Amino acid sequence: MKEITYREAVREAMREEMRKDELIFLMGQDVGPYGGEHKVSGDLHSEFGEWRVKDAPISEQGIIGCALGASITGCRAIVEIPFMDFITLPMDQICNQAAKYLYTFGGQASVPMVIRTAMGGYIRAAEQHSQC
Repeated sequence: MKEITYREAVREAMREEMRKDELIFLMGQDVGPYGGEHKVSGDLHSEFGEWRVKDAPISEQGIIGCALGASITGCRAIVEIPFMDFITLPMDQICNQAAKYLYTFGGQASVPMVIRTAMGGYIRAAEQHSQC
């Protein structure tokens, strides 16, 4: 079995699913040509283009809100929030909207959305970026 890094495994899993389903898109800060804050999205932008690998402004609430809306309408969002420290900002959309949508509509609707984030102090980025 080929050995790859966790970063490469996540990227290849996203690539595989994006090749299977044209409704899947990736959205987050610097996930486009830059390849992601932690370089997880890598070259996905060059393969899938800006319509499916979307750079977003630094607004965690906005990113999750856009992904939630797109998911409700039938797309399948993969969202990258670069640092776990900032996942609390969009918790209203996550807890009060995305998590309850299935039950609000009696099991007749879903929110196919994946939220990825990173945790840890390996980059020595101080208190707002590493929880260390």
